[in-house]
Amino acid sequence: MSKIPGAPNIGLEPKGETDVLYELRCAAMAGIMACAAAIAPGAAGAATGQTAHEFAFTSIEGEPLSMEQFAGKAVLVVNTASRCGFTPQYEGLQTLWETYRDQGLVVLGVPSGDFGNQELSSSGKIKEFCEVNFAIDFPLTEKTEVSGDRAHPFYAWAGTELGAAAKPRWNFHKYLVGKDGRLITWFSTTTGPSSERVQSAIEAALAE
Repeated sequence: MSKIPGAPNIGLEPKGETDVLYELRCAAMAGIMACAAAIAPGAAGAATGQTAHEFAFTSIEGEPLSMEQFAGKAVLVVNTASRCGFTPQYEGLQTLWETYRDQGLVVLGVPSGDFGNQELSSSGKIKEFCEVNFAIDFPLTEKTEVSGDRAHPFYAWAGTELGAAAKPRWNFHKYLVGKDGRLITWFSTTTGPSSERVQSAIEAALAE
Protein backbone atom coordinates (compact mmCIF):
# COMPACT_ATOMS: atom_id res chain seq x y z
CA MET A 1 0.00 0.00 0.00
CA SER A 2 1.60 3.27 -1.09
CA LYS A 3 1.47 6.17 1.29
CA ILE A 4 0.52 9.68 0.25
CA PRO A 5 3.65 11.64 -0.66
CA GLY A 6 4.56 13.96 2.17
CA ALA A 7 2.42 12.12 4.72
CA PRO A 8 4.00 11.65 8.16
CA ASN A 9 5.95 8.39 8.53
CA ILE A 10 3.55 7.12 11.16
CA GLY A 11 4.88 4.61 13.63
CA LEU A 12 8.52 5.12 12.65
CA GLU A 13 9.26 8.64 13.78
CA PRO A 14 9.31 9.83 17.40
CA LYS A 15 6.06 11.30 18.64
CA GLY A 16 5.71 15.05 18.55
CA GLU A 17 6.36 17.10 21.66
CA THR A 18 2.65 17.70 22.21
CA ASP A 19 1.99 13.95 22.20
CA VAL A 20 4.77 13.32 24.70
CA LEU A 21 3.45 16.04 26.99
CA TYR A 22 0.01 14.50 26.73
CA GLU A 23 1.33 11.09 27.77
CA LEU A 24 3.15 12.63 30.74
CA ARG A 25 -0.08 14.28 31.86
CA CYS A 26 -1.86 10.95 31.46
CA ALA A 27 0.73 9.22 33.65
CA ALA A 28 0.41 11.89 36.35
CA MET A 29 -3.39 11.60 36.30
CA ALA A 30 -3.57 7.81 35.96
CA GLY A 31 -5.11 7.25 39.39
CA ILE A 32 -7.70 9.99 38.92
CA MET A 33 -8.71 8.76 35.46
CA ALA A 34 -8.99 5.16 36.65
CA CYS A 35 -11.37 6.25 39.39
CA ALA A 36 -13.41 8.33 36.97
CA ALA A 37 -13.69 5.44 34.54
CA ALA A 38 -15.07 3.26 37.30
CA ILE A 39 -17.98 5.60 37.93
CA ALA A 40 -21.25 4.23 36.58
CA PRO A 41 -22.23 5.86 33.28
CA GLY A 42 -24.27 8.96 33.89
CA ALA A 43 -23.28 9.20 37.55
CA ALA A 44 -20.63 11.85 36.97
CA GLY A 45 -22.79 14.18 34.93
CA ALA A 46 -26.32 15.48 34.76
CA ALA A 47 -28.55 13.27 32.62
CA THR A 48 -30.45 15.34 30.04
CA GLY A 49 -32.97 12.76 28.87
CA GLN A 50 -31.56 12.99 25.33
CA THR A 51 -29.89 10.19 23.40
CA ALA A 52 -27.17 10.19 20.78
CA HIS A 53 -29.81 9.48 18.14
CA GLU A 54 -30.99 13.09 18.39
CA PHE A 55 -27.72 14.45 16.96
CA ALA A 56 -26.35 14.67 13.46
CA PHE A 57 -22.96 15.29 11.87
CA THR A 58 -21.93 16.08 8.30
CA SER A 59 -20.13 13.21 6.60
CA ILE A 60 -16.67 13.61 5.13
CA GLU A 61 -18.38 13.54 1.71
CA GLY A 62 -20.50 16.56 2.76
CA GLU A 63 -23.76 14.65 3.23
CA PRO A 64 -26.03 14.67 6.33
CA LEU A 65 -25.00 11.95 8.77
CA SER A 66 -27.72 11.41 11.37
CA MET A 67 -26.97 9.32 14.43
CA GLU A 68 -30.56 8.12 14.25
CA GLN A 69 -29.60 5.83 11.36
CA PHE A 70 -27.52 3.85 13.86
CA ALA A 71 -30.46 3.00 16.14
CA GLY A 72 -30.20 -0.65 17.09
CA LYS A 73 -26.41 -0.60 16.69
CA ALA A 74 -23.57 0.12 19.08
CA VAL A 75 -21.40 3.07 17.99
CA LEU A 76 -17.79 3.83 18.94
CA VAL A 77 -17.31 7.57 18.36
CA VAL A 78 -13.65 8.59 18.10
CA ASN A 79 -12.19 12.05 17.52
CA THR A 80 -9.29 11.42 15.15
CA ALA A 81 -6.30 13.27 13.71
CA SER A 82 -3.92 12.49 10.85
CA ARG A 83 -0.67 13.89 12.27
CA CYS A 84 -0.78 12.68 15.85
CA GLY A 85 1.46 10.20 17.64
CA PHE A 86 -1.70 8.17 18.23
CA THR A 87 -2.74 8.13 14.56
CA PRO A 88 -1.72 4.43 14.26
CA GLN A 89 -4.85 3.69 16.31
CA TYR A 90 -6.67 4.00 12.98
CA GLU A 91 -5.43 0.47 12.25
CA GLY A 92 -7.02 -0.87 15.43
CA LEU A 93 -10.25 1.01 14.75
CA GLN A 94 -10.46 -0.52 11.27
CA THR A 95 -9.89 -3.95 12.81
CA LEU A 96 -12.72 -3.39 15.30
CA TRP A 97 -15.00 -2.35 12.44
CA GLU A 98 -14.14 -5.41 10.38
CA THR A 99 -14.48 -7.75 13.37
CA TYR A 100 -17.76 -6.51 14.82
CA ARG A 101 -19.71 -4.69 12.10
CA ASP A 102 -21.71 -7.78 11.13
CA GLN A 103 -22.72 -8.05 14.80
CA GLY A 104 -23.96 -4.44 14.83
CA LEU A 105 -20.98 -2.19 15.62
CA VAL A 106 -20.40 1.12 13.88
CA VAL A 107 -17.06 2.91 14.23
CA LEU A 108 -17.53 6.63 13.60
CA GLY A 109 -14.40 8.73 13.11
CA VAL A 110 -14.69 12.45 13.85
CA PRO A 111 -11.61 14.24 12.44
CA SER A 112 -10.66 17.25 14.54
CA GLY A 113 -7.83 19.74 14.79
CA ASP A 114 -8.70 20.80 18.33
CA PHE A 115 -5.66 19.21 19.96
CA GLY A 116 -2.29 20.35 18.66
CA ASN A 117 -3.81 21.33 15.29
CA GLN A 118 -2.85 17.85 14.09
CA GLU A 119 -5.56 17.34 11.46
CA LEU A 120 -5.26 18.04 7.75
CA SER A 121 -6.91 21.11 6.26
CA SER A 122 -9.70 19.63 4.15
CA SER A 123 -12.12 16.72 4.05
CA GLY A 124 -10.63 15.54 0.76
CA LYS A 125 -7.12 15.36 2.18
CA ILE A 126 -8.33 13.63 5.36
CA LYS A 127 -10.30 11.02 3.42
CA GLU A 128 -7.39 10.31 1.07
CA PHE A 129 -4.97 10.01 3.99
CA CYS A 130 -7.22 7.53 5.80
CA GLU A 131 -7.90 5.40 2.73
CA VAL A 132 -4.33 5.28 1.43
CA ASN A 133 -2.52 4.81 4.73
CA PHE A 134 -5.01 2.66 6.69
CA ALA A 135 -7.63 1.44 4.17
CA ILE A 136 -10.33 3.04 6.32
CA ASP A 137 -13.86 2.36 5.15
CA PHE A 138 -15.85 3.05 8.31
CA PRO A 139 -17.86 6.30 8.40
CA LEU A 140 -16.03 9.58 8.88
CA THR A 141 -17.45 13.03 9.54
CA GLU A 142 -16.13 16.29 8.20
CA LYS A 143 -13.51 18.09 10.31
CA THR A 144 -15.34 18.95 13.53
CA GLU A 145 -14.75 20.83 16.78
CA VAL A 146 -15.08 18.49 19.76
CA SER A 147 -14.02 20.67 22.69
CA GLY A 148 -14.66 24.07 24.19
CA ASP A 149 -17.55 26.45 23.66
CA ARG A 150 -17.83 25.58 19.96
CA ALA A 151 -17.89 21.81 20.42
CA HIS A 152 -20.32 19.90 18.24
CA PRO A 153 -23.66 19.36 20.05
CA PHE A 154 -22.97 15.62 20.41
CA TYR A 155 -19.75 16.34 22.29
CA ALA A 156 -21.36 19.05 24.43
CA TRP A 157 -24.11 16.59 25.32
CA ALA A 158 -21.67 13.76 26.07
CA GLY A 159 -19.74 16.01 28.46
CA THR A 160 -22.96 16.86 30.29
CA GLU A 161 -24.05 13.22 30.44
CA LEU A 162 -20.80 11.71 31.71
CA GLY A 163 -19.14 14.70 33.39
CA ALA A 164 -15.99 16.73 32.90
CA ALA A 165 -13.63 13.78 33.43
CA ALA A 166 -15.11 12.10 30.34
CA LYS A 167 -14.50 14.99 27.93
CA PRO A 168 -11.84 14.57 25.22
CA ARG A 169 -8.44 15.84 26.28
CA TRP A 170 -6.56 14.73 23.18
CA ASN A 171 -7.03 12.97 19.85
CA PHE A 172 -8.47 9.44 19.76
CA HIS A 173 -10.73 9.80 22.78
CA LYS A 174 -13.57 7.29 22.52
CA TYR A 175 -17.27 7.24 23.46
CA LEU A 176 -19.28 4.02 23.31
CA VAL A 177 -22.95 4.53 22.50
CA GLY A 178 -25.46 1.75 23.09
CA LYS A 179 -28.10 0.41 20.73
CA ASP A 180 -30.68 2.66 22.38
CA GLY A 181 -28.55 5.78 21.94
CA ARG A 182 -27.48 6.11 25.55
CA LEU A 183 -23.84 6.68 26.41
CA ILE A 184 -22.40 3.55 27.95
CA THR A 185 -18.83 4.58 28.76
CA TRP A 186 -15.72 6.36 27.48
CA PHE A 187 -12.05 5.58 26.97
CA SER A 188 -9.12 7.96 27.10
CA THR A 189 -6.64 8.39 24.27
CA THR A 190 -4.14 5.95 25.73
CA THR A 191 -6.69 3.12 25.86
CA GLY A 192 -6.23 1.71 22.38
CA PRO A 193 -8.86 0.02 20.22
CA SER A 194 -7.25 -3.38 20.69
CA SER A 195 -7.35 -3.18 24.49
CA GLU A 196 -9.37 -5.76 26.40
CA ARG A 197 -11.39 -2.98 28.05
CA VAL A 198 -12.59 -1.61 24.73
CA GLN A 199 -13.36 -4.97 23.18
CA SER A 200 -15.14 -6.28 26.29
CA ALA A 201 -17.31 -3.15 26.47
CA ILE A 202 -18.20 -3.45 22.78
CA GLU A 203 -19.12 -7.12 23.12
CA ALA A 204 -21.31 -6.32 26.14
CA ALA A 205 -23.03 -3.51 24.23
CA LEU A 206 -23.68 -5.77 21.26
CA ALA A 207 -25.14 -8.46 23.54
CA GLU A 208 -27.79 -6.11 24.96
